[in-house]
Amino acid sequence: MANKNTICLWYDKDAEEAANFYAGVFPDSAVTAVHKAPGDFPGGTAGQVLTVEFTVCGVPCLGLNGGPTFKQSEAFSFQIATDDQAETDRYWNAIVGNGGAESACGWCKDKWGLSWQITPRVLTDAMAQGGAVAQRAFQAMMTMRKIDVAQIEAAARG
Repeated sequence: MANKNTICLWYDKDAEEAANFYAGVFPDSAVTAVHKAPGDFPGGTAGQVLTVEFTVCGVPCLGLNGGPTFKQSEAFSFQIATDDQAETDRYWNAIVGNGGAESACGWCKDKWGLSWQITPRVLTDAMAQGGAVAQRAFQAMMTMRKIDVAQIEAAARG
């Protein structure tokens, strides 16, 4: 692991499964190493997968199989920028369709409890404009689960 900063994500026991899922869904993502425990640890025994090195959209991560002590929360999420509705749908449907759950305003949760924001660039661009455009886009977003690009574009236009 050569990165100065790596996101460490705690899993009960499924870090490798989660990392492989992310690598199969998102571009510029891969599992780069799997390390087995040299001895027993709070979440398992010697020889089981302890850590998994992977990237999600180029962001270095380490999955730690630490057992059931700690759970994921919405306090941490990956925000994935999308270019159109098809890309938004593809990521959203992959996460939710693999045992995940929908939330509000472009947020969803994968089956391991990790939160994701699937955010079309049209929304972030409208919010960056400020004023009435941002207000209209924001109000439209507040009614959605998965972001509807056409509705955001219509709201931004007024």
